[in-house]
Amino acid sequence: MQLRIQLEPLPYEGRLDARPDGQIDLVVIHCTELPDLAMAREYGEQVLYPGSGTGNSGHFYIDRDGSVHRYVDTGRVANHTRGYNPRSIGIELVNTGRYPHWLDSGHQAMVEAYPAAQIDTLIDLLCQLADRHPSLRWIAGHEDLDTTWVASSNDPDVQVARKRDPGPMFPWGRVMDAIPLRRLHP
Repeated sequence: MQLRIQLEPLPYEGRLDARPDGQIDLVVIHCTELPDLAMAREYGEQVLYPGSGTGNSGHFYIDRDGSVHRYVDTGRVANHTRGYNPRSIGIELVNTGRYPHWLDSGHQAMVEAYPAAQIDTLIDLLCQLADRHPSLRWIAGHEDLDTTWVASSNDPDVQVARKRDPGPMFPWGRVMDAIPLRRLHP
């Protein structure tokens, strides 16, 4: 069964670099670390790179109810994981993560569970993407690929992980048992 994907291109989608399907071999799983999809959309629309007129975004966003929103076509390079964008598809799961104190050393717990509807949809989307992109082989969490530590926002002498998503509540076992991709651990 084909998923119902709501096409909602970001205003700058056409300015993102185009790429051939054969270049895509990796999916990166993120969580928005924001309270809702509307705020994630606002962040995605922000132009952070004046030279290109683009910002940070994933290709797909999956809300807690399992609805899927495509903000960037997979034939374009979205800005979601430093060093991996040209080869990857970014999938954002709506989840509060560490919001609103992302880098505060006292607020590093990520305790929001991922609803079953959201994970079921993610599995369906990953299977469809694997069928559509024969070169797609790998899956990783953002935290697997961006392992940078930075000074915490409340104490520059304390280091915290820059990225922790999708975080400890993400059900890797369930997802990996249901998809044809292999986990990438660089």
